[in-house]
Amino acid sequence: SGKFAYVANQGSDNVSAYSINATTGVLTALGSVAGRNGNLAMAMTKGTAAVTYTPKFAYVTNNLANSVSAYTINTATGALGVVAGSPFAAGTNPSSVTVDPSGRFAYVANAGFNNVSAYTIDATSGALTSAGTTTAVPGTRPQSVTVDPSGKFAYVANYDSNDVSAYTISATTGVLTAFDCDDNPFTFGGTCAAGTSPYSVTVDPSGKFAYVANTNSNNVSAYTINTSTGALTSVGMTVAVPGTGPSSVTVDPSGKFAYVANVFSNNVSAYTINATTGALSGGAAVPAGTSPNSVTVDPSGKFAYVANYNSNNVSAYTIDATGALTSVGMTVAVPGTGPVSVTVDPSGKFAYVANASSNNVSAYTINATTGALSGGAAVPAGTIPSSVTTTGTWQ
Repeated sequence: SGKFAYVANQGSDNVSAYSINATTGVLTALGSVAGRNGNLAMAMTKGTAAVTYTPKFAYVTNNLANSVSAYTINTATGALGVVAGSPFAAGTNPSSVTVDPSGRFAYVANAGFNNVSAYTIDATSGALTSAGTTTAVPGTRPQSVTVDPSGKFAYVANYDSNDVSAYTISATTGVLTAFDCDDNPFTFGGTCAAGTSPYSVTVDPSGKFAYVANTNSNNVSAYTINTSTGALTSVGMTVAVPGTGPSSVTVDPSGKFAYVANVFSNNVSAYTINATTGALSGGAAVPAGTSPNSVTVDPSGKFAYVANYNSNNVSAYTIDATGALTSVGMTVAVPGTGPVSVTVDPSGKFAYVANASSNNVSAYTINATTGALSGGAAVPAGTIPSSVTTTGTWQ
């Protein structure tokens, strides 16, 4: 179209975007996104229609019901409908659910039985079919599970053993196979050390770095990822200043900023990510509600949302060019109580909140200009819903 220019930057491992002035040709910077190591070249293509994302399914773990609830997503309204056969059996005390980038596989961390359930997703109905369970060797009480952007590796934060387990993902079956997480050939044991009580694990959008929020040591562990093997190498820990009880960590879509919800200090810390090392700096915090348990960023990188367990609401923030958060108010999780997990579908139009105390899931529409949430109609889930995620299709 001749409207934009893009530059692959080998030294800083990122991609810069610019708008082109139609009269003068002058470039205006539009920001950058993180890339893999040593960006050397780039190609572009076009089609007859713009790229769109269609939300399809949502999944919720039910901690005391030992199951996963599955829902269809109405693409116009964001409303949830129950998938036939839902809920689907999980392990004991499922605490976290995630879906791989292809939308073909789902994974559930079962805190009470020290394993991870794998499922294939029916692309038409959203129904889950078990692909078996994998023991979180030698981790205990797996609290959180995530998949890297390539869909090749999965990582699990183990709350009681203070470490992270790593797995390869079968591209055909979705089955997990544990491997030695640490890249050090002189240490064996399968896992990578984290802080005390790791509660949440995430991978940045470039697939270069992993982060773990350690609730009881009040810090965040940072790792580099070997993109060939999936092995992790620690780059140290960052104190969640001035937060205490970090319970959730997420990275924005540009890969430049990380956010941590601090459940004991009732705030959210914002960090800048070193594009070369993955180390975190900053940590300036803004107030949230009472007992913020989960934080997420929308796909555009403009808004952040926090589920506040004890104040029964969701905090919404705008994100500026420096990564700083500015509150746009709180939305009551009507008719939900005990909001424990929040996610935004990849179209960026809808937000979903798992309400642990009222055993349901609230659906919200996102104002594209302000980031404010509206709606909140809830559908039933199982007993103590603990985590929510969504998936869909790209066109």
